Parts: sequence; C-alpha cells; structure tokens
Amino acid sequence: MAKQLKKWQGWIIFAGAMVLVFVLGLICSSLLERRAEVASVFNNRRTPMTDSIVSQNEKFAEDFPREYETWSMTEDTSFVSKYNGSKEVDVLEENPAIVINWAGYAFSREYNTPRGHRHCIEDLRKILRTGAPGVDGQTDMQPGTCWTCKGPDVPRLMREKGTDKFYAAKWSDWGDEVMNTVGCSDCHDARTMDLKPARPALYEAWARVGKDVKKASHQEMRSLVCAQCHTEYYFEKENGNYLHFPQEKGLTCEAAEEYYDSIGFYDYIHPLSKAKILKAQHPGYEMFLQGIHGQRGVSCADCHMPYISEGGVKYTDHHIMSPLAHIDRTCQTCHRQPADVLRQNVYDREEKVYTFAKKVDVQLADAHIMAQFAWKHGAKDTEMQKALDDIRKSQWRWDYSMASHGAAFHAPQECMRLLADAMEYAKDAQLECQKVVAMHGWTRAIPLPDISTREKAAQYIGLNMQQLRKQKKDFLDTIVPKWIDTARKNKRFITQPI
Repeated sequence: MAKQLKKWQGWIIFAGAMVLVFVLGLICSSLLERRAEVASVFNNRRTPMTDSIVSQNEKFAEDFPREYETWSMTEDTSFVSKYNGSKEVDVLEENPAIVINWAGYAFSREYNTPRGHRHCIEDLRKILRTGAPGVDGQTDMQPGTCWTCKGPDVPRLMREKGTDKFYAAKWSDWGDEVMNTVGCSDCHDARTMDLKPARPALYEAWARVGKDVKKASHQEMRSLVCAQCHTEYYFEKENGNYLHFPQEKGLTCEAAEEYYDSIGFYDYIHPLSKAKILKAQHPGYEMFLQGIHGQRGVSCADCHMPYISEGGVKYTDHHIMSPLAHIDRTCQTCHRQPADVLRQNVYDREEKVYTFAKKVDVQLADAHIMAQFAWKHGAKDTEMQKALDDIRKSQWRWDYSMASHGAAFHAPQECMRLLADAMEYAKDAQLECQKVVAMHGWTRAIPLPDISTREKAAQYIGLNMQQLRKQKKDFLDTIVPKWIDTARKNKRFITQPI
C-alpha cells in the first residue's frame, strides 16, 4: 500500500506548485508585453511604407530608433583586432607577392581589408580598381554589375531599369544613382520588416538547384540576407555581365571549380604565366558552411548582429562587426570560457592560416614568374600545359581560402586544406617550368626578381602607380561631386552621403 503523505508535506507541495505557477505567469506576461510592444511598433508606425524597397535608410529611423542608431555605428572604424579589425589595411603592402598573382587584373592595383557597411560606396569610388571616362583619358574599367551589393538603391534600380540592363550598363552609368549605403531594404521588406534578400542572383541560384529562398526558415534567412552578397560569383561575359552564383554543383571550392571547368570559364589570362585564372570573389557564405558554426546551424546574425536587451526591450544589434568586439554577447552565449581565452583561441587559429598563406603567396608568384621565364626561353604550348593547369588550380584554392577575410576563423581547417593543396600545385608548376627550360638548354635555377615591396612588384608587372593615383584623385575631385549634385537634384538621398 502506497505511503500516505503527511499533512505538512502536502502543504509544501501545494506552495511549491503555486510559486511555479506564479513564475510561469511572470514569464508569460513578459513575453506578451514584448510581443505587444513589437506589434505596437508595426501597427503604429509613424512612417508606414507602401513599397517593399525604400532606398533612404533615414526613413526607418523614427520607427526603429535602436536598430537605426546601431546601424549608424558601422561608420566607426576604431575596432582593433590582431586580424580583420574595422580599420582599412592595405593588403598588397603587407603581402606584395599578391600583386604578381593578380597581374593583369584590377585587383593588382589596390586591395584593402573592408571597413563597415557605411563606407562601402565611398570605398568603391576611391579604390584604384574603378574609374570613369573623361579623366586623363581614363576608361570605365568595370561594369554596372560591380554596384550590385552596395546599397538599397541597387534593387530599386533593378526594378526601375530591369535587372539585365542594370548589369549591362557601365559602372559610371549608376554613379549618380547609388547614394545610400548598405541598409534596411537590402535585408528587409520595408512594408513588414520581414527578412527578405533583395538580390535576384540568390533566388536564381537556388532555383537552378530546385530550391526556393522564400521557403527558407527564419534562422536560415538570418544568414541568407548576408549570403546574397558575401558569396562567390562571376559575370556572364557573353550575357551583358549578368551576375551568376556558381552553385549548381555544390558549395565547396572544388564544386565551383568543376562548374567553371565545365563551361570553360576563366576571369582573365595572366600576362606573365599565360594561365587562365579564376578570380575568387568573396565566398564568405560557402566557407562559413564548411566550418563548425555553419555546420551546427549558427547564423551570421547570431555572431555579427547579437541581441541587446534594454529594460523590457530586446532587439538586434545592427552594428555589424567582429564578434570579438562583444564576446559577452556573442561567443559566451554558448562558450563558458573567459573572454581572453576565447579571443586568444581565435587569434591562434587565424595566425596559423595567415602565416601559411603568406608562404603560398610567394610560391604562387614564383610559379607565375618561372612560367614567364619559360615562355621567353622558347617553351611551346604543349610543353607548358601541365604547369598552367597547376597554376590555375593553385591560385583558385589560395584565393578561395583568403578572399572572404573571415574564413580563417569561420573554417580554419578548410582554409588550411585548400592552402596545402595550393602549395602543392604551385610547387608542381615550378618543377614543370624548370623541366621545360631544361629542355631548351637552361640548366640552372630560374632567376627570380626582387618583389619584396608593393612598389617593386607593381613596377615588375608594368603598373605606373603614380599615374594611377593621380587619375583617381582627379576622378574623386571632378566626377564624384557631379554625381552627388545630380543625385541631390533628383532627391536620391536625404542627408549628405558619406
């Protein structure tokens, strides 16, 4: 027979149950209050939007002051980290061998680490890779496609002009139109503020493999709004530079390479080695998926846009930046180690990757130069094919692992795997070149030039940096002010663009 509870024990159980009910009631009340506050914001917006795309970010400030205030903070570039802080860093100055690797491509002129989103238009205008006609005979170097991820004016233009016409235009054609930097309508439907990627290339890429972006979960969307820009892409040269994400065969480095090989694609022919080069853009999303956080379902926003609680309000921090700036709100929501330990763990992983990458930089550059030497000493096309294939494979893997900046932390094992393969292919290419020149009577080691500084490397590939910088200054002093004046007359922005 079951043992009966004493009377006082029953009262204790009853009291405990009442306390539990009371606590649950407080939790439910808090949730309802927060839901009610959110509903109140959306139902009583002072600036209701009737269009899904609103280019001027300032129009969202009154209804979403906390989000807008933190978004505005992406103008700040004071965050310092061992790697990838928010300050602009000249990558070619620190790694001059890269100038050789990108010879024949605009990236050899200038390549910097990115600053906050608020600076993306300014940085695109001032980089030596872009230009416009009418300045010292300078020609338009890039197509309109290069504006694609630079702000909510882009989806507006795509809708007004047609996506294909937007891509096919010259870069300078949209100079007086793209004024509002990356902001609200790039990631949200302005009417409902639901997460909604604004670039058609993402929807098209998913559709080609039988998937629908619109059916993605909310957690997936918290990465896909980033993936619409931070991803590998190429321009369809014979189709008006139409933007294409090469995801048909998968989301790995080798899968993209397989796709490119299947269509015979290359971005440019290297002027030294004559290899048909694939230029990795910034496969941040793809590399993120190869790392442990991506594999465990963590989203980009979980780490780069952590939640903030103020009183009874919980909102997303739109100051998009390194998670190391707020370890208490990012890493430590899952990891219980002290902040200093977690930070050092990140630094250790990054240091291994970047240290090895510098060695690959040099060996790949040497392969290009040795191939150039072979051509000058009588090499035939058939004799050089193996070396050129090795150079193409090496550069693709090296570039893919480095181009997204954050991959050294997102997926350090994948970075090291790709860099190891890149090193092996570069060494194989060097050996092939040495064999070829030996067949043509050169039995000594191939001589290598001094490319120890950015200026020396640029001079070796024939770049006149002084002239390029003067042309850029003239462009910024004459053309850009005209763009801003035209945009002001057309009411393209509310406050002065950065």
